[in-house]
Amino acid sequence: MSIETSTKLATRGEQERTTALGDTPAETKLAKVSVDDRCKEAAGIPAIVQTMKCGLREMGVARTTRTFLNVNKVDGFDCQSCAWPSPDNKRKVFEFCENGAKAIADELTRRRVEPSFFAKHAIADLIEQSDYWLNAQGRITHPMIKREGATHFEPISWADAFTRIGAKLRALPHPDDAIFYTSGKTVNEAAFLFQLLARQFGTNNLPDCSNMCHEASGTALTDTIGIGKGTVTLEDFDHCDTVLIIGNNPGSNHPRMLTTLEEVKHRGATIVSINPMPETGLMRVINPNPQDYSNPLKLPLALLGSGTALTDLFVPVRVNGDAALLQGVMKLLVERDRKNPGSVIDRAFVAEHTSGWDDFVEGLEKTTWEEIVASSGVDRTMIEQLADIVGRGKRMIILWCLGLTQHPNGVDNVRQVVNLLLLGGHIGRQGAGPCCVRGHSNVQGDRTMGIWERPKEAFLAALDAEMGIRSPRQAGVDTVEALHALHDGSAKVFFAISGNLFSAAPDTRFTAEAFRRCPFVVHVSTKLHRGHLFGGQEAILLPCLGRAEREVYGGKVQLSSAEDSMGIVNPTRGTEEPVHADLLSDTEIIVRIAQATFGKEGQPVDWESLLDHDRVREHISRVIPGFDRFNERLREGFFYLPNAARERTFRTSTGKAKFSSCGIPQHDLAPGELLMTTVRSHDQFNTVVYGLDDRYRGVWGGRRVIFVNPDDLKELGLADGQSVDITSHFEGETRTAHGFRAIAYPIARKSAASYYPEANVLVAVRAINECNQPAHKCVRITLRAASAAPAIAANERPRLGP
Repeated sequence: MSIETSTKLATRGEQERTTALGDTPAETKLAKVSVDDRCKEAAGIPAIVQTMKCGLREMGVARTTRTFLNVNKVDGFDCQSCAWPSPDNKRKVFEFCENGAKAIADELTRRRVEPSFFAKHAIADLIEQSDYWLNAQGRITHPMIKREGATHFEPISWADAFTRIGAKLRALPHPDDAIFYTSGKTVNEAAFLFQLLARQFGTNNLPDCSNMCHEASGTALTDTIGIGKGTVTLEDFDHCDTVLIIGNNPGSNHPRMLTTLEEVKHRGATIVSINPMPETGLMRVINPNPQDYSNPLKLPLALLGSGTALTDLFVPVRVNGDAALLQGVMKLLVERDRKNPGSVIDRAFVAEHTSGWDDFVEGLEKTTWEEIVASSGVDRTMIEQLADIVGRGKRMIILWCLGLTQHPNGVDNVRQVVNLLLLGGHIGRQGAGPCCVRGHSNVQGDRTMGIWERPKEAFLAALDAEMGIRSPRQAGVDTVEALHALHDGSAKVFFAISGNLFSAAPDTRFTAEAFRRCPFVVHVSTKLHRGHLFGGQEAILLPCLGRAEREVYGGKVQLSSAEDSMGIVNPTRGTEEPVHADLLSDTEIIVRIAQATFGKEGQPVDWESLLDHDRVREHISRVIPGFDRFNERLREGFFYLPNAARERTFRTSTGKAKFSSCGIPQHDLAPGELLMTTVRSHDQFNTVVYGLDDRYRGVWGGRRVIFVNPDDLKELGLADGQSVDITSHFEGETRTAHGFRAIAYPIARKSAASYYPEANVLVAVRAINECNQPAHKCVRITLRAASAAPAIAANERPRLGP
C-alpha cells in the first residue's frame, strides 16, 4: 500500500494539496539551503553572540539583562528549556545556555499575534507557512475561536470560552470521549490540577510528551531497578571515572551538560561517545561561563583557545545498533571475568543485589560475533577498546536520551544500559549510575504529579481521600492511542495544556486527519503552531502566561515548582510583567474550566481555593510521597525526591535489580535501504524552530536536508547536494517526502538523519515499541533523485555566519 504524505512543490496547487495533509511546506522565497564547514567546537564566542543577538532582538536590552540574570536562580524562574539540573551550590552569574536563552527570548518576544492578525490571515493561508514562520509571529494575546465551517479564527471572551468548553465536556456521552494532553512546560502545580480535572471528570485519558520521548526509559528502569528515573546526581559527576554518552547530542539539546562534562574531563575521567554522527557537542567545548573567575585572564584566553576535548573514544554505531554494541561489550567482560574471577564483574554486588543472572549470561553466549558486528556496524577491535575502558572503570555513569529510546526495541536498549551498569555494581555507588536525560523542563515532574494514563492504585486512593472524588480505575489512552481515538472518531474533545502534539507525532498525514475529525479542540498556548491550524472542526486557542512571567493571585506573586532530570524539585517564580494584560496562567485556566464543567462551586473540590499555589501544594504534600512540608521546603530552596535505588533498595518484582536477556534487532536491509533517525537542529527546541541554521552541522538557511554517509551516496548513485525524495517502508506501506537535499556527512554506514518535524511524515504511526512509544529514530528508507526541481528554502531570515 502506498501512502503519499508529501508531494512535489512545483505549483501552488500542489503545495496546497501537500499542506492539506499536514506536511510541513518547503519554503521558496529566498535562496536554497547552503552547506558549509561546521563549527568544530561547541559554545564559545558564537554561542555568546547568538545568545545576545537573540535576546536583544526579541526582548530588548532591559528585559534581556533582567531575565538572563534571574533564570535558574533559587529566587528566580526555572528555565523552560531542557531539564539538566543546576548546581546545588555555586550557581554562576549566568546559569543558562544558548538554547535556554533562545527559549526565554522566544517566550518574552515583543512580537504579538493579536485578533487583527487572525482577521488578516485565513487558516488555509497560515497552513502554507512554515513552522518557523508561524512561531516567529509572536505571542498570542487574546482567546480565539474557529467556529465550525469558518475560514478564520475570531475573538472570544474568556468567560464565553470557559462556558463553551464546560458545556462541550458536560455534553459528552462518556468521560473517556475527552483527552487531556500536556507537556513539560507546565509546572508541578498546574500539572496536579490538570490531572485532578481529568479524574474528577471521570477519565484517565492523560497522555503526555513523556509517552513520546522517555516512556521506554521509565518502563525499563521501573522493571529493572524499581523506579522510572535515573539514580545519579550532579555530585556523582565529581566522583566518576568513566562516562558513557549514548544516543545523546548535548551541544544542541542540553548544552549546560557540557559544563559538567568539561569538569569531568579536567578531573581525568574517561568519556566515551556512542552515536551515529560525530556531533560537535560530543567532541570539544569552549566554556563561555567558567566557574572560576579568580583569574581575570582566564575567560578571554579560554574563549580564544581551542577548548576542551571531551571524547576519548567515539564509537560510530549504526542507527539502532546500540543493543548489539552493548551486547558485545558485555560478552567480552563476562569472558574476561571467567578467566580472572572478580577482575571485571562486581560478583558480591551481583550475588546480593541482582536477579536473572543465568538467563542473562545464556543470552550473551548465544549471540555470535557476526551478529554483533553486523547489527552494530562497529568492528570487534573497537568493541574491545570500549570493553577495556568499561572494564577498568570503578565508578561509571551512563547518560542517554532519545537516540536510545525511540526505537522498536527502545525498552530493551535501556535494559541493556542497566545490564552493563549491574555488571560492575555501578548502581547505588557514589559516582555511578544511570542518567536518563530529560529533554523538557518539567516532563519528569508531570509524571510525578500524576499525568499518566496508567496510574497506580496507591496514587488514586490517596488522591480520592484528599480531594473527595472517585477517580476512575480503568486505564486511559497514551499519545499513540489518543491519535487512533481521534482518527476513528471515538474521541470527541481534545484539550491540550502547552505542547504541540501535532508536530511531534508520527505519520503526519494520519495525525492531520485525526485532528481534523475531532469535533472540539482546545489549546492552551503561548505561541502559534501548526497544531492549532489542523485542530478540530471547532477549536479554541487560550493564550497563557509563560514560565518567566509573573503570576499574581490574592495580591501575592505565586511560587511554582519544577522537577529536573535528577529528581530535584526547584522553586520557580516569574519575574517579568506579562507581555499582555489579558493573559491568564495555566492554573487559572484549569480552575475556570473546572468551574464551568462542574459548577461554580466545583464540588467536591474547592476549585477557587486552588488558584493559590500554596493550597495546591498542601494537597500535593498529602497525596504524593516525598513532598511532605512541600511549601516550607520549597521556600527554603530546592530539595531532592526520594530514590530508593540510590540506596540499593530495588522495588522490583524480585526485590532485586534485574538482569535482562535482550535480543539483537535484525533489520536485514535490502540493497539501497538505509535506517534513518530524526534529529533536532541546533536552532530548535523540540518542535519549536527558532531559526534555519545549524552551525554545528554546517547547514545554513534551510531544514529539508538528509545526512548520508558519502560511501552510501556513491553506492546509491547520488551526489552530494542533490535533491532527493525519501520513501519510508513499514510492513508493506510506503510514505514519501519530496525535495530534500542530500548532504554527504560522516554518519555511520547504512544510516541517515533528517530534521523533525519535517521528516515525521515518514514515521508510521504503528511503528512503536513495547510501551507504545513511536520509533522516530529507526525508519527504513530508500532515496531516489527528486522527481521535480528542489524547493528548499532559506526563508525570511538572512543567513547568519558561523
